[in-house]
Amino acid sequence: MVHNGIEYGDMQLISEAYDVLKSVGGLTNEELHEAFSEWNRSELESFLIEITADIFSVMDDKGEGYLVDKILDKTGMKGTGKWTVQQAAELSVAAPTIAASLDSRFLSGLKEERLAAASIFREAGVGDILKNESVNKKQLIDDVRKALYASKICSYAQGMNLLRAKSIEKGWNLNLGELARIWKGGCIIRAVFLDRIKKAYDRNPQLASLLVDPEFAREMVERQAAWRRVVSLAINFGVSTPGMSASLAYFDTYRRARLPANLVQAQRDYFGAHTYERIDVGGAYHTEWHKIANQTKAPVKVLI
Repeated sequence: MVHNGIEYGDMQLISEAYDVLKSVGGLTNEELHEAFSEWNRSELESFLIEITADIFSVMDDKGEGYLVDKILDKTGMKGTGKWTVQQAAELSVAAPTIAASLDSRFLSGLKEERLAAASIFREAGVGDILKNESVNKKQLIDDVRKALYASKICSYAQGMNLLRAKSIEKGWNLNLGELARIWKGGCIIRAVFLDRIKKAYDRNPQLASLLVDPEFAREMVERQAAWRRVVSLAINFGVSTPGMSASLAYFDTYRRARLPANLVQAQRDYFGAHTYERIDVGGAYHTEWHKIANQTKAPVKVLI
């Protein structure tokens, strides 16, 4: 089931790469075929990248142009992605890339609503694409490749973390490296990338996350600048990249030693007396926030 959830993430990220290259970069189907074919000879080599390259080369046998452009933008699903996200929530495992892919499928199903919304916003002055500027295609293709790979690491990290959490809960003692090897042998997410995952867990069977494996960490650092450029460019052009954006946010959250969760915990204690822990003293604490705030609140001066 989890490998199907990872597959959802993979397919979403690839579709976003396609959208950015086409909608922002203006690549033709011929150029997209060339780009994905080249990517399949890189660190992105995989079954999904291979078939994506093939898709861009197939002509419509019922009319002019390419078949991919005639397909309704409404994604179907069988439920495995939903099950993966539900299981992640039950185990308190963050899986934002996989969740974003599921949300994107839900939104794609609202075709009639999206058509109506597009018309309303177009009349209000917001078109489908916000900018009409030329970009350096070669640079964009390279940046998107790097962004796709970095996002892919995050998606797989989330899936492996989910498996690890379930293994701990059930006492399965799963060998995650061996699972990666099995997946490479015969499922949709099969890719050379899985060899690297196996090696990561061979180096450290207790690896907390693929993100902190020395090899993957180095690759993400090398690609983060391009990753940020792609997400920022997509935002400025009004092209949604929920999977890449969620992956980048996951990376930025995980790599930071301190988060703004201290404020959230203070809010919880304020309205619900849920208590909080301190960074300097052990134990659980509760503060009468409202009482103290009102005692120290300065009187409001009314200027006439």
